[in-house]
Amino acid sequence: QVQLVESGGGLVQAGGSLRLSCAVSGRTFSRNAMGWFRQGPGKERELVATITSGGRTNYVDSVKGRFTISRDNAKNTVYLQMTSLKPEDTAVYYCAASSGYGLYLRSYEYDYWGQGTQVTVSS
Repeated sequence: QVQLVESGGGLVQAGGSLRLSCAVSGRTFSRNAMGWFRQGPGKERELVATITSGGRTNYVDSVKGRFTISRDNAKNTVYLQMTSLKPEDTAVYYCAASSGYGLYLRSYEYDYWGQGTQVTVSS
């Protein structure tokens, strides 16, 4: 059974930083696409960042230059380093894993999801 477990969320002041981790168990995703999505209050779920096994990345415009997605294939873990956080970054952040290998931007392209971790940025 595949499980994705996020950690690292919490409450931080605007301008602060957090590092989210997503540990995958049940199968290896070292060759597959991984992504981070978020869903803010009253908003639809949106892609934050995605990464291929080879390290190609894509970010939503609102986080470019502030967030960095990375992965450790040996540990079957993906990370999201978030800096210069803003109140509008407040959301539940979800880790996702795809059965495919591309740079996927849509939630339906991901097959496995974590339970989410809350990130709250105070002003």
